[in-house]
Amino acid sequence: MNGEPTISTLGRYEILSELGQGSMGVVYRARDPMLDRIVAIKTINLTLPKDELAEYEARFYQEAKAAGGLSHRNIVTIHDIGRSERVAYMAMEFLEGQELRRLLQARTPIGMAHALDVGAQVAEGLQYAHEGHIIHRDIKPANIMVLNDGLVKITDFGIARMRTNEVKTMTGMILGSPKYMSPEQVSGKRADTRSDIFSLGVVLYEMLTGASPFVADNIHGVMYQTMNFNPPAPKTLNPELPEVLNFIIAKALAKNLDDRYQKAAELSNDLRRVISALTGDSGVPQDVVSGPLPAPFIEPISPLTRQEDKQARILGMADDADLHHAAEVPSQPEQLPSAESSVPALGLSRAFDSFDATMRLAALTGVEKQLDTFSETQKIARLKALADAKRQAASAAASTLSGSATWKQLATERPNPASPMPVNQVKLIWLGSGALAIAAALLFLLR
Repeated sequence: MNGEPTISTLGRYEILSELGQGSMGVVYRARDPMLDRIVAIKTINLTLPKDELAEYEARFYQEAKAAGGLSHRNIVTIHDIGRSERVAYMAMEFLEGQELRRLLQARTPIGMAHALDVGAQVAEGLQYAHEGHIIHRDIKPANIMVLNDGLVKITDFGIARMRTNEVKTMTGMILGSPKYMSPEQVSGKRADTRSDIFSLGVVLYEMLTGASPFVADNIHGVMYQTMNFNPPAPKTLNPELPEVLNFIIAKALAKNLDDRYQKAAELSNDLRRVISALTGDSGVPQDVVSGPLPAPFIEPISPLTRQEDKQARILGMADDADLHHAAEVPSQPEQLPSAESSVPALGLSRAFDSFDATMRLAALTGVEKQLDTFSETQKIARLKALADAKRQAASAAASTLSGSATWKQLATERPNPASPMPVNQVKLIWLGSGALAIAAALLFLLR
């Protein structure tokens, strides 16, 4: 949108129009009078308590400087950072195009070759950032710009870390996009380069099918699905897709880090090969990766800040080994295929419990009191389910011993023996028993 700006200047920049609003601030179209060029300015509101403001602002400058050092055709260029009163801002190159989010609004697949090209360009930009030990942490359609000439740019490198660590906005709502978060981000672990690859896998799935792989009624349901659900193979939703894309998406969305693509360049190469097969071209661009690939960058463990320490206590962060050794269940046949392929089979993680996760997220959003009643209801439901399971097990055992279909039906329909009989039935039983005893005595005397 191009609305009237609420301010006229930010630092040395002349504000020309408002481009849009996000959860952290406003994006403006502005002019740099010193260099006589048009720029985009993303603002970050600093309306925080004083005890949090210094840490927040320091993180902003640190991350912005790191992102400003990235120079790649698929990453937006940051020209300048600054502060004006209670607003921090980034001045970056002005892009003529539209967010990928706009292209996906119709909820229908976009052109296959176009989708694969967008995914490959994003992966190439991520590979460059990862080699510089920069993790985005918030890859999603809103942070991917598709320019009018087809070039793709990743945006928001400078504030992605802030969105992860500063869990709440001033209104207490969770920042970020849960349906694009990786399993390790959902479970409260530190993200690494492969977390970005998972998020890109979700974006690829949406571009190729027009649907999200993880859909639920609320944020907690989406996060539970991210941890435990393997979505349908893309080809089942879009029959025009080649079979190989099922395996590529499956590998990008692998819940186990070791089963996932280890480098964004590997994903880019696979996508480029599919594009080549579709268009008849041969080979993969040689400039995708230069030299041997380094190991996945995982941030070194460092003393937690006050805010991070609070998160760690709420989320109950576990060692990476806990998730790695969690019990897994094989995926169902109708889900993402893994047979006849080098792609490892995807399993369901038992390291995430939906009820416990709901309560942890409630603590983060400040609504744990409202969920007290829900908690009690869940406990009662669990006890009832346990009792039902025990009765069903007893019924199944009786059915096995009888070996009769008729007995199985009667055993299912018979009343619970533990329930007390009505008083009238007890009286009838006693009367019947007495009558039988008297009859037996008379027969004995007559003989």
